[in-house]
Amino acid sequence: MAAVDLSKLVEEKRFWVASFLAAALLFTLSRYAAAPSSSPPPSPSYGHRLNALVDLTLVYDRGAVCLDGTPPGYHFLPGFGDGSHNWLLHLEGGSWCRNFKSCAQRKQTNLGSSDHMDTRAEFVGILSDDQSQNPDFYNWNKVKIRYCDGASFSGNVQHEVKNGTDFFFRGQRIWEAVMADLLSKGLSRAKQAFLTGCSAGGLSTYIHCDDFRALLPKTRTVKCLADGGFFLDVEDISGRRYMRAFYNDVARLQDVRKKFPHCSSDMEPGQCFFPREVAKSISTPMFILNPAYDVWQVEHVLSPQGSDPQNLWRNCRMDITKCSSKQLEVLQGFRKALLDAIDEFKTRREWGMFIDSCFIHCQSMKAITWHSPLAARINNKTAAEAVGDWFFDRREVKEIDCEYPCNPTCYNAVLDEPYKED
Repeated sequence: MAAVDLSKLVEEKRFWVASFLAAALLFTLSRYAAAPSSSPPPSPSYGHRLNALVDLTLVYDRGAVCLDGTPPGYHFLPGFGDGSHNWLLHLEGGSWCRNFKSCAQRKQTNLGSSDHMDTRAEFVGILSDDQSQNPDFYNWNKVKIRYCDGASFSGNVQHEVKNGTDFFFRGQRIWEAVMADLLSKGLSRAKQAFLTGCSAGGLSTYIHCDDFRALLPKTRTVKCLADGGFFLDVEDISGRRYMRAFYNDVARLQDVRKKFPHCSSDMEPGQCFFPREVAKSISTPMFILNPAYDVWQVEHVLSPQGSDPQNLWRNCRMDITKCSSKQLEVLQGFRKALLDAIDEFKTRREWGMFIDSCFIHCQSMKAITWHSPLAARINNKTAAEAVGDWFFDRREVKEIDCEYPCNPTCYNAVLDEPYKED
C-alpha cells in the first residue's frame, strides 16, 4: 500500500472511530434504559436500528441435559423474505472445564446450567437481522445454541457422582436433541444451511460439521464456519504444552476420545481435540476465520497462568501495543505456528480462510468486527464480505494477512482485566 493511501486510511479510520463511538454510546444508553433486568447489556448495532432480542427455548429430553441436569436451550429468530428457507446455526463458546472442581463452579453459571441463562439474547454480527450489519445472512432463520456441557458438545458419559454431587457430561446428546428439535421446526426443509461457532463453539463446529451435513442430505448447500476456534498445540512461554495438558484432562473427564476415530492410538487423548487433527477428516466445506494474534490464545495458550511467575507478560496480554520487541518475536512465532497448522487446508478448493493480523477474538459475534466501518479488512474485504463471497461461490477466499502491525484497519482489543469469552 502506498504511503499516501495508508495516511488517508488512517485518517478515515480516526473519523469513523469518533463518529461510531458516539453513536454506540447513544444506542447503548437509550437501549439500556428500556431493557428488562434479565437481558444482557446491548451492543451497538452500527446499522439503522436496534439489535433483536430473542427468547430462550428449552429442549426437554431426559438424556440431553446441562452439567447440572437442567435442560439445554437455544434462541431462534425466524427468517423472512427470500431467506426464509435458509438456516444459520451458531454454537456458543465459553472455554471448557477440566476437572470436577472447575465443572462444579461452571454449574453455577450460564455455561453449566440453563437456570442461569439469560431469557433473551441479543443477535449481533453474523446473527443480526440488520442488512447493514450482516449483508448476506440477515434474513435467514438464525439460531444461537447455548453451551452448557463444558466439552464443546462432544462428551457422552452416562452419569458421574463426585463427593455426593451429580455431574452430567452430555454434550453429544445435547447436540442430537437440539438438532432433532430444529429439524422438526423447518431445518429439515432448508435450501441452504450454515453451521457456525466461535471459540469453544468454533471447535464444536469442526467436531460436528460433517454430522450437520449428514442431517441434511437433500439440502443443496451445507457449509461450516469456525471463528476463533483454531486452538494451537504449541509450547507456552515456559516451554510446557499447557493446552495439551488441559485438553487431556477434558478428554479423559468426558470420555471424548471415542468421538474422534481419526485419532491414532499413539496420540494423547488431548491431541485428538485440537482442530488441526479434527479438521483432517472433515469433508464438508469449511471456513477458518481466525486472528493470527488471538487475544484469548495469547493469554491461555501462549502465556497461561503459572508460565509467567514474574508477570512480565501482563501488559502484553492486555494490549499488543505494550509488547516488547522480544515479546513481539514470540507472537510472530505464534502466528507462524498457526499458518503452519492450516497450511494443509489451503489446498482444499472448497475451503476458505480469513486470517487477519489483529489482536481480537470471535470476530463474527461482534458488530464492530464482523461488518462495520471499523472492521478489519484484507484486500479491502471485511470478514463478513469474505465469508459471503466464499459461501455463495462468488470467488475463492484464502486471505492471509501480513504480520502485525502491517494492517491499519485492525480493531485490536485493549483489556483492563483478563480476557473472558462472550
